[in-house]
Amino acid sequence: MEGKLLVTSKQKTEVVCGVPTQLVCTAFSSHILVVVTQFGKMGTLVSLEPSNVASDISMHVLTTKVLLGQDEPLIHVFAKNLVTFVSQEAGNNAVLLAMAMKDRSKEVLKALKEVIRTC
Repeated sequence: MEGKLLVTSKQKTEVVCGVPTQLVCTAFSSHILVVVTQFGKMGTLVSLEPSNVASDISMHVLTTKVLLGQDEPLIHVFAKNLVTFVSQEAGNNAVLLAMAMKDRSKEVLKALKEVIRTC
């Protein structure tokens, strides 16, 4: 089979706030899979689907849904803040986020976003 790869994937390991963190980003035709782990497992699986908000200015909003794992408000907030830019840069594709984090602080979130940007 010749032509373009159907799936593009990148992975890296970085130390985030003193903790080794593995990151895998995989682009499928309609979804982006982002795995962020400090435990070596997938952890909580969150689906982030784009939807339009009807107003004078069209806005894209991500709707979160926990598919597997802890369904807590902080998970939804962390997920949206972590991968909103991924969806936007991929043409508003849906994002599937798997995360297993020891710490979900603001500092960790900021550092993770920078690591994901390089992926």
